[in-house]
Amino acid sequence: MNALIEKRPVFVHRAAWTRRRFLAGAGRATLALAGLCAAGAQAWPAPAVASRRPEKAKPRPDLLDKDSPQGLEVFQLTTEPDVPSSHLYMEAQVFTLDSKRFVLHRSATAHGSRKTDPEHQYLLCDLENGGTLSPLTTELGATGASVSPDGNYCYYFVDETTLGGGRLLLKRVRLDGTQRETLLVLDTPIPGTAFRPTNLYPLSTISSDGKRIAISAFLGDGKTEGAPFGLMVFDLEKPAVRLVIHGPTWCNMHPQYSRSLDPEESHDVLIQENHGSVASATGSIVRLVGGEGADIHVIRDDGTHFRNMPWGRDGNEFCQGHQCWRGRSAWAITSTGTRKPPEAQLIEGRAAPHADHVGIKTPGGVRNDLTREFPNPHFYHFATDLAGKRLVSAAGPLDRRATIYLGQLGQPGKDPLRNLRPLLCPRSSCTKNAHIHPFLSPDGTMAFFNSDESGILQAYMICGLDRLDA
Repeated sequence: MNALIEKRPVFVHRAAWTRRRFLAGAGRATLALAGLCAAGAQAWPAPAVASRRPEKAKPRPDLLDKDSPQGLEVFQLTTEPDVPSSHLYMEAQVFTLDSKRFVLHRSATAHGSRKTDPEHQYLLCDLENGGTLSPLTTELGATGASVSPDGNYCYYFVDETTLGGGRLLLKRVRLDGTQRETLLVLDTPIPGTAFRPTNLYPLSTISSDGKRIAISAFLGDGKTEGAPFGLMVFDLEKPAVRLVIHGPTWCNMHPQYSRSLDPEESHDVLIQENHGSVASATGSIVRLVGGEGADIHVIRDDGTHFRNMPWGRDGNEFCQGHQCWRGRSAWAITSTGTRKPPEAQLIEGRAAPHADHVGIKTPGGVRNDLTREFPNPHFYHFATDLAGKRLVSAAGPLDRRATIYLGQLGQPGKDPLRNLRPLLCPRSSCTKNAHIHPFLSPDGTMAFFNSDESGILQAYMICGLDRLDA
């Protein structure tokens, strides 16, 4: 990583079925789980480390209810009365691996921030120091934050791009706010292409070895109809950037590096392709998805080894657009919507060779319905811990009744979700900007969520998951 210590940045120069319709229908069904949580329950495996209490945050015992397990504690981490704050998206790599510190942001919604907002900042939440919040960024246009696997740095981008121009900066700062460095400045087309990125995706993803970071962007010039979106991969050892895949259907890519420590698997990136999407010449999304919906792929970060995940696109099952790796494993999980029966299931799968965009019908695709033992499931946003043993999810209806559930994952590819139990109802409006977006700390002892129950979006935390038992 010696190349990153240099203070001078590197300048790169040229050498039918919609998710909205599906989610709207979810309010007509609820998750029927009441006797199943108790029947046949098994003891929870105790996490290795007890959860931490953010003593300096605001206790919110009023958010617990009669169905909440004994021993849970809830804290409101952000409290500004006139500025909304939010966790980053569930899949974002925001935590140090010891589960002691993580990144969130102020003046943001559940889906990101505006690059023209001078109030937007990434903040460090230090759980070892009682949940103290401290600013990590001050730049206008800061976006796409990721915490390095060694827990030393927050990498982020500063979006100063315009259609066909401007510049993109890759930066990093130590988590104590010191040693801020600009690693790369892209103020010309991406090397080897005629494309200049703009409209950056709000999420970046960093490889498990900390050597590469990826982010997607719009690649149009503001005049060309049907212009592409694409995935850029940045080398962090010898700062450089390359475009690894592009096309008009990559408008909502959700790129996610594998968390595996295997040298080969660590190059895999989970990506989403929105078939039937339509964007304007300036990159605004006119239609997010169409036809038989999105499908999910895995690609190596050099642009090779393109594969299918066996989900959706059969006219009955549709990918919601929420997926993640199951911890450090080669398995991934997606939430789906089905017409018959009208459900929202959680389906586990492994990548198989690309055989056109046939989703569930991919030859050799391996699937496991994690929710097959639950009648009328309606699961939406979710995440797992780093070990791939626990899963947290928001369950419908998607309004102020939406509830956070915690479940136990068994043998990959075989077992259903076990010991599913409600934790609490966040009482969020669940409008797009106020999605709950629950996720877990790497060690699985803490859960995190958003809610606008106070009248403005804030970030919250649940402690005590290590105390749960049958």
